[in-house]
Amino acid sequence: METFIPAYLKMDPDELQARVAKLGQLASPCNLCPRGCGSCRKEGEKGYCDTGYLPVVSSVHPHHGEERPLSGTRGSGTIFLTNCNLGCIFCQNYDISHLGGGQTISVRELASAMLSLQQSGCHNINFVTPSHQVHSIVEAISLAIQDGLRLPLVYNTGGYDSIETLKLLEDIVDIYMPDLKFTDPRTADVLADAADYPEVIVKAVREMHRQVGDLETDENGIARRGLLVRHLVLPGGLAGSQEAFRFLSEEISTNTYLNVMAQYRPCHGAVGQPVIGDRLQRYDYLDALDLARKWGLKRLD
Repeated sequence: METFIPAYLKMDPDELQARVAKLGQLASPCNLCPRGCGSCRKEGEKGYCDTGYLPVVSSVHPHHGEERPLSGTRGSGTIFLTNCNLGCIFCQNYDISHLGGGQTISVRELASAMLSLQQSGCHNINFVTPSHQVHSIVEAISLAIQDGLRLPLVYNTGGYDSIETLKLLEDIVDIYMPDLKFTDPRTADVLADAADYPEVIVKAVREMHRQVGDLETDENGIARRGLLVRHLVLPGGLAGSQEAFRFLSEEISTNTYLNVMAQYRPCHGAVGQPVIGDRLQRYDYLDALDLARKWGLKRLD
């Protein structure tokens, strides 16, 4: 069996430190994500994501409910980052993403969390909602490498990522897992406070795929490198599944590993709202699956 070597272990240490420095500069005044709010996080200012300069983490644990190539038999080593750069009114993790559930830790503690997950036998390190804290994540990775980190790294993102930041993650991140939430600007504006989301996500997915290609797995089906895409089916066709699948098929790859998700339920700001306040109907989900297949997408989780 060929031993897998994560991309970051092949990177020149000086280059990695240069990336750490550049991401630190992008974080304060903050231009890490497409909002470009310019908050001086080192000086204590907080922008749209309501996050300072240090990492804020909600939980760290092996996760057995992720996609099969990630969870495998020993779990995906998830680090749930607190807060978010999107304002999705239907978020099922609202207490973490919008209410700030979690605690501020040091970068060294974040590195230790990665090593603890590795020690527990997880298949990978899975950063959940990393876009607004990526400067801390990469600095922590550089520290964890010195203490023996060797697992693939998963960038588990809502997809609202800037190309400049993503380019700084090349040869650091092994597995990109973006959400492809919406394809209509008006829907994105109302539901996530990000009218430019459809434009941002297609550029981001193109860049992610350029870096890592289609998903590669080992002989046991465990992900080693590549792109996975999540698409949460919303009631009333609000997710724009037709256009999402066309984009993946025609502009990325028909070999894209895709999770068409059926677990939508109205939460928090979505409750009582027209359409988005409805429960997802089974036929809506089955129609979305049929659409994915019609566009030639065959690697469905």
